[in-house]
Amino acid sequence: MTEVLAAVFIGHVDHGKSTLIARLMLDAGAFPEGRLKELEEASKRRGVPVEISFLLDAFQVERDQAVTIDSTRVWLRTPARTYAIIDAPGHKEFVRHMVGGASEASVAVLLIDALEGISEQTRRHLLLLWTLNISQVVVVINKMDLADFSSSRFESIASDAKDLLASMGLTCCGTVPAVARDGDNIVRASARMPWYEGPSLLELLAGLPPSLPTSGPLRFPIQDVYRRGSLRTLVGNVEGSGLKSGTNLVVLPAGNAAVVQRVVRFPENTAPARDGEAIGIVLDRPLFAEAGDVACAPEQSPHVTSQFGATIFWLSTHPLSAGDRLCVRVGTRDAIATLAIERKINVETLAFESADSLRDGDIAQVRLIAEAPIVVERTTGSVLSRVGLYRNGILCGGGTVTGVSDGVQERLKSSNVELESHLVSVGARQRRQGHRSGVVWLTGLPSAGKSTLGRRLEAKLYALGWNAYFLDGDTLRTGLNGDLGFSAEARRENVRRAGEVAALFADGGFLSIAALVSPNQTDRARARAACKAGDFIEVYIRAPLKTCEERDPKGLYKRARAGEIPDFTGISAPYEPPDRPELVVDTAERSIDECVEQLLAFVRSHYAGVTQSSPAQNE
Repeated sequence: MTEVLAAVFIGHVDHGKSTLIARLMLDAGAFPEGRLKELEEASKRRGVPVEISFLLDAFQVERDQAVTIDSTRVWLRTPARTYAIIDAPGHKEFVRHMVGGASEASVAVLLIDALEGISEQTRRHLLLLWTLNISQVVVVINKMDLADFSSSRFESIASDAKDLLASMGLTCCGTVPAVARDGDNIVRASARMPWYEGPSLLELLAGLPPSLPTSGPLRFPIQDVYRRGSLRTLVGNVEGSGLKSGTNLVVLPAGNAAVVQRVVRFPENTAPARDGEAIGIVLDRPLFAEAGDVACAPEQSPHVTSQFGATIFWLSTHPLSAGDRLCVRVGTRDAIATLAIERKINVETLAFESADSLRDGDIAQVRLIAEAPIVVERTTGSVLSRVGLYRNGILCGGGTVTGVSDGVQERLKSSNVELESHLVSVGARQRRQGHRSGVVWLTGLPSAGKSTLGRRLEAKLYALGWNAYFLDGDTLRTGLNGDLGFSAEARRENVRRAGEVAALFADGGFLSIAALVSPNQTDRARARAACKAGDFIEVYIRAPLKTCEERDPKGLYKRARAGEIPDFTGISAPYEPPDRPELVVDTAERSIDECVEQLLAFVRSHYAGVTQSSPAQNE
């Protein structure tokens, strides 16, 4: 397998990016024989001059307007290496597409017109490279024929470009004078510029280190989970190397450990997964994992945090203000986050300025406070270091992670974080109390009766001498979850934290009673997976929507119907009833006392007594 270099070609509109790429491909023998002749014939039929760039342009609108409006990736294969060449647009309104292309690259080829020189858009594109952590830049000063092949003009622009790159912390890997249209210094040396004794563009690119080194830490962002019966296959793209059958993994943010049972690919083979390869993996145990989670090597875990710093660019006509909430995407995880602006970068002077909002084209250093944990890292080029910013489902900006805030709690398992067992086992606690520990999870629509039943169950069990403790969403939001809002992501995080707290109580020998709407089956499955000590039982507190609305003790349904509460479960947001709950309690058909007795009887039969054969007592 030949090594790969991914290069993005950038520059002001009409500086000749597409023409340069087409000439590079043509002179390197990448196009099929006769392709140029086809283009010449097509141009003759249209009555337009031959444009070599048309060899690349995929859209009819591009041919009509003679501009590139999307990032086009083409492959150039030579005996020594493969080049992934990305043609990025130069028009300001198409910069968003350029960002998508540049995010894959490790080196940029910057084109500068020999007559026009460095422009404002040149500076802006270089700032985007800096934001995306693409530090290697090759400068091609194009259209030297229009400058009479002047060596002094070349040296002047090259000097300015080197100074600009240095001021931004970017590395100039070389400067090349060229005429892309005619192929001067693209693949072969130009006879029209004998004063230039440096390498051609292709020779210069051939000397740069390859992209996507396989020596980086193993990362497997999960894109989806395929289920067939009891078989769960996690799918995604591998970053790094070493993923194979028998590999130890930890799945973040939950931090659950597992071993790869087999790697799924077509056709099947047992070789380790390659960096960038799309595969599926089957783990040795049915732990809970979902799209957005990240599997990685335990000894090289990235950060799991709800707050991190980033350098971002904003590409929307609608300003972004401090305190705004928007969707943040890192890897395959989407989370709602609140923005804090630290300082903005002046594109003209490259100086930092204070700012309360960002407008189209602005670049700034910010802090993002997410409503759910996100797996991030600062490693340059890692998929977990790149941030996408979305508003109403539309990509409006992006950037890179610059740091994880001090003092932010992180849940990760790494070489310097080791889980140690208690000196008092769960079994010993249970034998002393005379009952098994676990989690009784009450789920149902708002006003179905979850909290009422949960509190009465706690009181009944206490009277019997049981160690039981009741948790509900409102109680948790007064303390532990007081930092969470009520967006869909925040509510999911509320359920996740509740599940973890309930599991800790179970580990301490308690019978934990948790009453939360918890409308999503996946969130309840995550809570079940968190309970490793004792048993988890899911109780569906069932009541029709009409009955719940008639009860409405807090007036929430009335407010939701009036549009005052968005995404209210049962009205404007769905509720997913359990498929196979351990118990169903129908509060519409039975009285409260009858429901409490039904629930109490089931809990006592399930958790009463600790026998010598109980696995919970093993120490």
